[in-house]
Amino acid sequence: MANKSVNPWFWVPTLYFAEGIPYFLVNNISVMLFTRMGVPNGEMALFTSLLYLPWLIKPFWSPFVDIFRTKRWWILTMQILMTVAFALLALSMPHPSAETIAAGETSITLFTVMLILFFITALASATHDIAADGFYMLALTPHTQAAYIGARSVFYRLSSIFGQGVLLVVAGLLETKTGNIPLAWQLTLLFTAIIFTIVSVWHAIFLPKPDADQSSLGEGARSAKAIVREFGRTFATYFQKPGLWLAIIFMLVYRLPEAFLIKMINPFLVATPENGGLGLATETVGIVYGTIGIAFLMLGGILGGIFASRVGLKKSMWWMAACMTLPCFSFVYLSMFVPTNLVAISAALAVEQFSYGFGFTAYMLYMMYFSEGEFKTSHYAICTAFMAASMMIPGMFAGYLQEALGYVHFFWMVIACCIATVAVTFIAERKIDPEYGKK
Repeated sequence: MANKSVNPWFWVPTLYFAEGIPYFLVNNISVMLFTRMGVPNGEMALFTSLLYLPWLIKPFWSPFVDIFRTKRWWILTMQILMTVAFALLALSMPHPSAETIAAGETSITLFTVMLILFFITALASATHDIAADGFYMLALTPHTQAAYIGARSVFYRLSSIFGQGVLLVVAGLLETKTGNIPLAWQLTLLFTAIIFTIVSVWHAIFLPKPDADQSSLGEGARSAKAIVREFGRTFATYFQKPGLWLAIIFMLVYRLPEAFLIKMINPFLVATPENGGLGLATETVGIVYGTIGIAFLMLGGILGGIFASRVGLKKSMWWMAACMTLPCFSFVYLSMFVPTNLVAISAALAVEQFSYGFGFTAYMLYMMYFSEGEFKTSHYAICTAFMAASMMIPGMFAGYLQEALGYVHFFWMVIACCIATVAVTFIAERKIDPEYGKK
């Protein structure tokens, strides 16, 4: 099918829905999967945090997606690879005994094959991100890009609800129906593989073939060498930027409370009250956190963007830093009082997620601000590597800290980490152009 021109509604929504599914599967669903399978929090948080690595190193290989083959080829190949990986994840699921799972003594070594497959999925997902974003710009005119940016954002956010809400509800209902946790998650992963197969076939048919989507190697070896040289210059100019170390510290520290928190939210929600948790069923977590919570996260992000566009980044930073820190008390409240009322639990999670979405806007705008200059796109990609590191490194230790402290004291430790957010905001805010971000 010579489909050089295809109505963007046939592929933009599905492309960005497909972009989100593997990301949330690797970074969120894996946490719940290992938790429900009885893996201790320390090992669970360490190994699932390491799965962030491909997004951390993504800027180092992104130029080579330009050099080798077309963006369309990369998109379809990575989607096929991820589909196969999802199916293999289901087929490689170990089945520890119900007693081992209930005791929380399942060894992470049982999941070695699954961890390898999750890592392959992460590599493919990060590569797919690079190709999809590049393809979007190649296949659409600047005017059309602007027209479909809303659809792109909405469907990526819907993939978040699907990945953190729908899949958890499916897994939870299957747990209840089968009474077999490993089988329930096996079927959930197979369901994901089927969904992704449908999306991949759809894109093989409807993804356009724009003339501009060409490999750089088509111009000869000198072109490839020039790209590699330019790649080196991109990194050199990034690390010569004024205020570099302040920016790096800000990018690594601003989200420190959330970096610790995010790895322990799902384990806390499903842990029994005897173990300091709320004892929610998997499907209930999918509703109150994966659906209601994510909806409020999206709302917070939207309102944060509107607020920042009116007052600018500099004036909005303190409001947003407050929103990144104060709502962490929601988890102190939940862990100390252990409410059973779903309305109270949902409200606490909604407040925390809304505030995080609002506060995260400052972080994204700061990365854009620091990336201004000749290599804006490439420098922003490097900033996202530090963003990934800011989540990966604290997350590696979050589980061990929780096991040592218990949930109540762990959440108080998260509150203490808010001091770091306030400190880097105080330093960074003084260096920002007061007009940046305003309409």
